[in-house]
Amino acid sequence: MTVQSAPHLGHIRKEVVFDVLRRWLTWSGYKVNFVVNITDINEKIVAKAAAEGRTWFAHAYIFEREFRKAATLLGCLAPTYEPRASGTITEQIELVEAILANGHAYVADDGSGDVWFDVRSWPHYGELSHQDVADIGQDASEDVADIGVGAAAADGLRAKRDPRDFALWKGYKEGEPVTMTWPSPWGRGRPGWHLECSAMSGKYLGAAFDIHGGGIDLKFPHHENELAQSRAAGRPFAHHWMHNNFLTDPQGEKMSKSLGNVLGVVEVVARHSARAVRAYILAPHYRSLMEFTDEAVEEAAAGLARIDSFVERAAERVGAVTPARTFDPMTGELQDAATPDGRDGSLPDKFAAALDDDLGTPAAMAALHEAVREGNKALDAGDAAAVQVTLAQVQNMLAVLGLWKDDPLWQGGAAADEWRPVADALIAALLEQRQAAKAAKDWPTADRLRDQLTAAGVTIEDTPTGPRWTRGSGAGA
Repeated sequence: MTVQSAPHLGHIRKEVVFDVLRRWLTWSGYKVNFVVNITDINEKIVAKAAAEGRTWFAHAYIFEREFRKAATLLGCLAPTYEPRASGTITEQIELVEAILANGHAYVADDGSGDVWFDVRSWPHYGELSHQDVADIGQDASEDVADIGVGAAAADGLRAKRDPRDFALWKGYKEGEPVTMTWPSPWGRGRPGWHLECSAMSGKYLGAAFDIHGGGIDLKFPHHENELAQSRAAGRPFAHHWMHNNFLTDPQGEKMSKSLGNVLGVVEVVARHSARAVRAYILAPHYRSLMEFTDEAVEEAAAGLARIDSFVERAAERVGAVTPARTFDPMTGELQDAATPDGRDGSLPDKFAAALDDDLGTPAAMAALHEAVREGNKALDAGDAAAVQVTLAQVQNMLAVLGLWKDDPLWQGGAAADEWRPVADALIAALLEQRQAAKAAKDWPTADRLRDQLTAAGVTIEDTPTGPRWTRGSGAGA
């Protein structure tokens, strides 16, 4: 994440997708190191910080916190580590030195201090994005705005031997903040965008690691350049690559800051529950284009309501059942729950097979809804044993998808937990007043109380044993 401004829903799609991958791998028995790189060295950060009258590092830190807040808001576990580019300068300089020593980079001969990756020297260039180097134009990330300011920057671009070469190190240019430069063998400067991520990945995951994820828009040139420079330095780098597709607006345009069609996470969650937004993100396959509409999120919310209704009805019949294992929000590690018979870690075969098949969340969600339908049939048939097994499986599936209703991540933290009993008591009191009005056949008062509760986000279901209600991530009866 480049922390130049607040994250939009397109950014957080990636966070949700790879959060589910991390959860599934962990549930499947792997110990997962999950590293999320933060780009805090960037020309756009400098420009936006200057416009706001801030230093670049203060500006970056504000939006780093905004990014993590948005990811947490949508139920994402904290990463194992979240390094900043500015914290790995030594490793980045060492990486450039290794590439130079192997003959795949050169220092510009204009005295600028710029160091360029020699694309023509690396025969494998284009292997990730499946492009022929002859068909590739100038690296779009190396325009004047990114490498520096003014005439000095333009001269630096002209010093490249080949338009396809990309910057590993950018010498200091007049007008740039000196605080965003560091001493190096080639003079004061700062790292190139692509270099930052290779160095961070190498430091915290090792020279070779299993999976590299990100948005499809980063596949070229960013990930292609990461792969080339890392392997040119003698590092194997990532074994597997996973790219999620774009989130688009209703007109089919990619959601991006440059187009001005972004939806902030907080803005969306103000209209819909965060849990419903997460379910909406998981409905299509991560490699599919995804169009945002309020109607689609409402449909996801309706699907969650059907699941929650089964969980509540089943709990009334067989007792509350929690997932056999839950995830620690801060470490991502599994915590085994002490549960009686019938509450184990089992999952439907269809669900497990779906997630094993390229993280197939659409089929996994379908397996979840199928289990709910079967569970409702078991409830209607009075088969308590079948209800208990199905309820356990449903709760386990919800935990894996990050949709378990009682997960602490949906409770809003300690402050929300402190006020939740108060809110529950007030809702219960209004429901008692409504029941009393109904008993007295005072229908206008009963309807008014129901409307008040509905306006507050409380959904009421009248049952033979009394009203059942839900609101947000809480529930009651």
